[in-house]
Amino acid sequence: MTSSLRPAPAPEEEELACKRDELSKLQEELCRRELEIATLNAEVHSFGQRYYATVGRRYAELDNLNALIAAVHARRHPGDRAAQDAAFEARRAADDAEAATRGMDASAADHAFTPTERLKKLYRDAAKGIHPDLATDEAGRRLRERAMQRLNQAFEDCDEAAVAEILREWQSSPDQVDGDDVGAELVRTIRRISQARKRIEKITSEIAEVGSSELFQLKTRVEEAQKQGRDLLAEMIATLDRDIQTAKHNLNAIEKEARHE
Repeated sequence: MTSSLRPAPAPEEEELACKRDELSKLQEELCRRELEIATLNAEVHSFGQRYYATVGRRYAELDNLNALIAAVHARRHPGDRAAQDAAFEARRAADDAEAATRGMDASAADHAFTPTERLKKLYRDAAKGIHPDLATDEAGRRLRERAMQRLNQAFEDCDEAAVAEILREWQSSPDQVDGDDVGAELVRTIRRISQARKRIEKITSEIAEVGSSELFQLKTRVEEAQKQGRDLLAEMIATLDRDIQTAKHNLNAIEKEARHE
């Protein structure tokens, strides 16, 4: 009587099955972390645009007025080294502030990063297949890095159609074809596990770095104030507007004094 039992899998096949299961779980975690850092970066970038288009521009204007005041004072006291140094530093600060806000379109103040749940799912699905740390050679890594850059930009732009298209392109890519040899596939899987773990560690560091940035800390304070019914940016704007008017008054006064000397 012929046995209907299937032959037991070879040891390497059992090991490959275990490693694939481990890799699958790591990939799920990696995609969650990729979504977390992508969302965090996009939110901070969006807040930065809003901040520089409103508060930042006012700081730049105030710094420029202070630089003009310092310049007039320096001209009135050409022999005062401290006055000359103060004027130089004030101008440098004003130029730095202007550079920080240059190119920020005023419409950015109304832009908000609001990804939908569908967009988040599309991103996770795409990142799961595209991620550079899943590459087995340098050429494959470069290809994946370029695709991942496109994916991150589309996510930041909240462009669902672009994310979906990137995912479709990748799913039909020859890079999705696996090798034939069980041993070779086992090695590739082990390497992908190692790469996924390293990337997760790197993302953890990136999240901590963004979280410690001044812009993120300010964003957090703004959000906490909003929960209390306060608009912290509006308060900062009101204070800066008053300081700007005071600086303009002081500049007019010191220029008037200089003309009568």
